[in-house]
Amino acid sequence: MGPFSIVSRLFLDFGILSWDILLTLSNLVRRKHRIGHVTPQGHPGYGKHWPEYSPPKETDSRCSCPALNAMANHGIIPRSGRNISFVEVGDHIRTTYNFSPTFCSFVPRFAARMLKKNYNKDLFDLEELDLHNGIEHDGSLLRLDSALEQAQSTKHVPFIEELLAAATGRDKEDNAVITTKDLSRILGKRRAVARAVNKEFSLSFFHKIFGSTNAATLVTVFGGRVDELHSFLHEERLPGGWESHIRQHYGITLMQLNKTILGIELGVCEQDWAEAAREAAERHKVSV
Repeated sequence: MGPFSIVSRLFLDFGILSWDILLTLSNLVRRKHRIGHVTPQGHPGYGKHWPEYSPPKETDSRCSCPALNAMANHGIIPRSGRNISFVEVGDHIRTTYNFSPTFCSFVPRFAARMLKKNYNKDLFDLEELDLHNGIEHDGSLLRLDSALEQAQSTKHVPFIEELLAAATGRDKEDNAVITTKDLSRILGKRRAVARAVNKEFSLSFFHKIFGSTNAATLVTVFGGRVDELHSFLHEERLPGGWESHIRQHYGITLMQLNKTILGIELGVCEQDWAEAAREAAERHKVSV
């Protein structure tokens, strides 16, 4: 990458972040979307009516991100998970989950850079996003490390079940909900155990933040609702009659999401799981 490209990228990122601040402030004064009217008219999911769900075929491409896989399973993006436009996937993330335009510009651009592709012109398959230590990382909330399970589209059911069972919160309707403290606790366990059993384990601060970002979507987009997360995580299906719990007019911005991300990450404590990590390491030695 030449000096001109680096400068251009910095200006672009600065512009997105400046735009994000404006949207964050605008969300404070604009009226929130009414329940039942979060998804824009003319887009899949309007009126809480989602396109038909169909599980992936063996030839379809999927990745470690349940949100993208669910969009493919519902045909919001190509059901094959192949030849997807970076620009279009950002637009669909915005209308499906109500993330801000800034989030939906920044993240696909980051993915394009990671894959050394042109954001405006090139296409990608979902599985390409699982380039190890790109976005995909060790110590995941829902997947075994890539050293133990190369196909990162493969869900690790025990992790999902443990996460859903860890919910300690209740919402106003008395539904069981996963809290940020629950997510911090489980992430601490995931990282401690992965570090103990995976000889190739690596987890930079950058990837810790990515892990907490993924966790944050569960309490923002889904409100932490266990009943909704069950089908989303197990089947990568959007629940019937569902819409995003994010109701801000411009969607949740990078700045607003960062508050939840930092709350989760600062609560992670691997040391609390030292004994569980030792036990897992012993079991791994026996199984190997």
